[in-house]
Amino acid sequence: MSLNESGALSPLPQMVGESPVIAELRREIERAARSQAKVLILGETGVGKEVVARLIHAGSVRRARPFVPVNCSGIPETLLASELFGHARGSFTGAYRDNVGLVRRADRGTLFLDELGEMSLAMQAALLRFTETGEVQPVGAEGPTGRTDTRLITATNRDLRTRISEGQFREDLYYRLNVIQIWIPPLRDRGADVLLLFRHYLARVSQDHRMPCPELDPDAEQLLLSYAWPGNVRELRNVAERLVLREQTPVTADSLPRELRGDLRSSTAVAVPAASVHVAEPTSEQGSRIFEREELAIRTAGTVERLWEVLMAGGDFWTVVQQPFKARELTRSELAALIDRGLQHTRGSYRGLIKTFNLPATDYKRFHAFLYQQNCNLPVGPYRHGTEVRSRRASVTAYRAAS
Repeated sequence: MSLNESGALSPLPQMVGESPVIAELRREIERAARSQAKVLILGETGVGKEVVARLIHAGSVRRARPFVPVNCSGIPETLLASELFGHARGSFTGAYRDNVGLVRRADRGTLFLDELGEMSLAMQAALLRFTETGEVQPVGAEGPTGRTDTRLITATNRDLRTRISEGQFREDLYYRLNVIQIWIPPLRDRGADVLLLFRHYLARVSQDHRMPCPELDPDAEQLLLSYAWPGNVRELRNVAERLVLREQTPVTADSLPRELRGDLRSSTAVAVPAASVHVAEPTSEQGSRIFEREELAIRTAGTVERLWEVLMAGGDFWTVVQQPFKARELTRSELAALIDRGLQHTRGSYRGLIKTFNLPATDYKRFHAFLYQQNCNLPVGPYRHGTEVRSRRASVTAYRAAS
């Protein structure tokens, strides 16, 4: 528990996840909480920057004092200075009484400024003056009216160094605020945390709405793992709520929202249909390169066929495929092409693929984790709904690897 702006106790947010990047993030939060230094939190929109800020505050010696969050992009520029530093009565139209401002309300606590990169240069100058002196000068006041002991935690999804080079962000303010820097990884880099988070929000939303908590079938799990999640945790939470309110269980791949079935992680090499790969008529300089691509496709197909024969004869995946891959005897393109061959065989079933590759059912999560780490956890939709894409998928993999 920690105090919010009004002084009431607020529940501590959770950071769900077991991936290595989240374990490291927890350690960084603990280190930042032990310090009184300013913190700059970086990360894409929706990754949970305010959650990290609240956890830092809750673990610090200031936990008994208020945590005051401010969205700098959500307050009009003309009002932001007044909201932060307060104003004197009569300083502008509508200022009927004095306002102490959010900085004073966070005295001996933590002020969290989100969307820092959207702040104007004028406001940056005012913030810089506050970081240097701790003095608060309300709008309309002739001078500073006192000091506050407020810890600053700021966050942005912008590249502040780029903003500095463009003249849109003050370099001196950047160095003032960037004492401890914490970067939050995007959801697509967190591996199986996606499923942990999704089940967490399914359970929480089900409890909030007093509705049954739906289960996920294996194909739906695979789509959730393959999706790029551009909106990160915020998007995942919204999808979970949508599925709970739909009252369908189990959740299948076909019942997931259209964007999850159609917008898969761009880094998955085989996610692009073969029909979209167009090779222009070669010039004299391009001829040899195209020939090399064709040779690579042939070699990949031959390797996959040999691996497939060994697996069909009873060899297990870990010995026949994983060990040579770790020894760099197999390429990622060959691994992806083998998984493609297997999913063609099982019509998109990863449960069936486990059995085909002579692995026990208990290896299901380990198998998925290995494929995920190599960006070879292929989406199941095309194998269930489109034969042409399946038949040419391996050659597309080889082509893109050579490009």
